[in-house]
Amino acid sequence: MMFNIEIRKHLEEVIIPFWKNLKDEEQGGFYGYLGYDLKLDQRAGKGCILNSRILWFFSNAYLTLRNEELLSYAEHAFLFLKERCLDQENGGVYWSLTYDGKPEDTTKHTYNQAFAVYALSSYYDASKDEEALALANRLFELIEDRCKDEYGYLEAFNIRFEPEENDKLSENGVMAEKTMNTLLHVLEAYTELYRVSRREEAGKQIRYLLDLLERKVYNREAGRQEVFFDRTWHSLIDLCSYGHDIESAWLTDRALEVLGDEEYTERISPITRQITENIYRRAYIDHSLVNEAENGVVDTTRVWWVQAEAVVGFLNGYQKSAGEEGGPRREYLEAAEDIWNYIKTYFVDKRKGSEWYWALDREKRPLDRPIVEPWKCPYHNGRMCFEVIRRMKNGT
Repeated sequence: MMFNIEIRKHLEEVIIPFWKNLKDEEQGGFYGYLGYDLKLDQRAGKGCILNSRILWFFSNAYLTLRNEELLSYAEHAFLFLKERCLDQENGGVYWSLTYDGKPEDTTKHTYNQAFAVYALSSYYDASKDEEALALANRLFELIEDRCKDEYGYLEAFNIRFEPEENDKLSENGVMAEKTMNTLLHVLEAYTELYRVSRREEAGKQIRYLLDLLERKVYNREAGRQEVFFDRTWHSLIDLCSYGHDIESAWLTDRALEVLGDEEYTERISPITRQITENIYRRAYIDHSLVNEAENGVVDTTRVWWVQAEAVVGFLNGYQKSAGEEGGPRREYLEAAEDIWNYIKTYFVDKRKGSEWYWALDREKRPLDRPIVEPWKCPYHNGRMCFEVIRRMKNGT
């Protein structure tokens, strides 16, 4: 069976039913926590990023499969975002809510605003609801007005958009004022907004983001993206995040494709080609991707979202190489298929009422991490399914 057919079956029979079952009919949105023990906590807080990603997921599930029922789940997530996640007084999206939809963590984070733009743009594409596009545009304007300084995009703010420490997206013992992660997902959000609206200002900011990725984030000597920065883009740590690198390669190629600017494509495309090759050589080990390397020390944990992004990234690299000198890089396609086999064998939780494990140790044993929580969502593995289905519709 071709792996795109297997992946469509997995989407329809595992991922979609799992997330449909998390719909909260009483309080709105979707339940925010399912433990490793598969016990659902109906009173757990609801992360607004999680809700945006669920909105994005069901919107794209509908666009991919054209099942009207899926659009109703997207609408359910949209109403929760519009009525509860948005701060009507100060603007922007909260970080999290209580189980019954009251503000819990009122931090405003650029990353969070970007995911709302991303989700609302996709929902507009699926539903043609003009209110969704208007909200996406309003949040785009808010990011541009409140979340930037003269060097680029800042990260964390309080409820009134006054800057505060970026503890939510800083890791590895540093406190970053700017991150590759946030920059990448602002690019992703603006790409989707531009795709569905052709808003000129979004196209302009995509170019600005591509300039930052090329000139401030990409380390040409090391052939990788730097991860954590101070305010003026000085890297704070010797860290390679393999999952973010392969994700950034294909998302940047998507931005170039949607933008359609030949000059930018000529400039930036060699970077994504090099990143893909380096990840293939450095991180693709034992049929999967290792997590990261700090100061040259490799973390061999296998993380769910890293594997999903690797499948898409290598498939993208294969398709991109088809028109290049030397012909298609079949080893990339083989790697995508190989990682899918690893996922279905070890990452997919075969227990009834579950989905994917969060992470595996070097012996391929699942770690005791939640199946659902504010970061564990249908965004990465769902998107892997959509991308494989769309890219392989007529074979490879």
